[in-house]
Amino acid sequence: MKSVTTVVINFQTAELLNVAVSSFKTFYPDVKVLVIDNGSKDEGKSKSVIGKLESEFTNIESVFLGENIFHGPAMDLAIRKYVDSKFTFFLDSDTETIKSGFLEEMITSLKLSEMTYGIGETVRVNKRGYKSDVGIEILQTPYMVIKNDIYKSLRPFVHHGQPCMYNFIDAKNKGYKLLEFVVSKYIDHLWRGTAGKFGYGLGIKGKIGFILNKLGL
Repeated sequence: MKSVTTVVINFQTAELLNVAVSSFKTFYPDVKVLVIDNGSKDEGKSKSVIGKLESEFTNIESVFLGENIFHGPAMDLAIRKYVDSKFTFFLDSDTETIKSGFLEEMITSLKLSEMTYGIGETVRVNKRGYKSDVGIEILQTPYMVIKNDIYKSLRPFVHHGQPCMYNFIDAKNKGYKLLEFVVSKYIDHLWRGTAGKFGYGLGIKGKIGFILNKLGL
């Protein structure tokens, strides 16, 4: 499947990354995997695991950033600088692929219309990125496929609790569609595997946003 690149962002979760990449490669050995190490400072653990994965599996490439630029900007960097395929499949480092068949279906569905931008499990969020029944529909970032050419015409992924939110808002305003696909039937997600250990790095900005959301502002 040369039309898709799988991108995994890692920040100091070597043990999770090993499971995420090796389990995915077990079912999709020919799909290119790009690991972006987001400035890990874990005494070489991430570098060691990435090296082991590159020796065990084919078609794995890695990029080591000098500092943590955070998840959304690292995703943006991957697409703009390192991915040369038509589609990008973003896979979180705290996942485990348990069976195949999903990637083929997702890409086939995206090819049906020029106005479909991405596919995966959807959720509705409010303007601050918190879940809301009346919010805007976005794709959940742990496992989604997007069209790279459309991505580059929209607002980039950013450092935010929902790093893709503004990008998907922009896509909706331009008439692009998101497709629902239940990826969780094929991939287990730990949820907050990295954020649970290190947070989102949003600091006081994140705390203020949380309070304002609680107040309904």
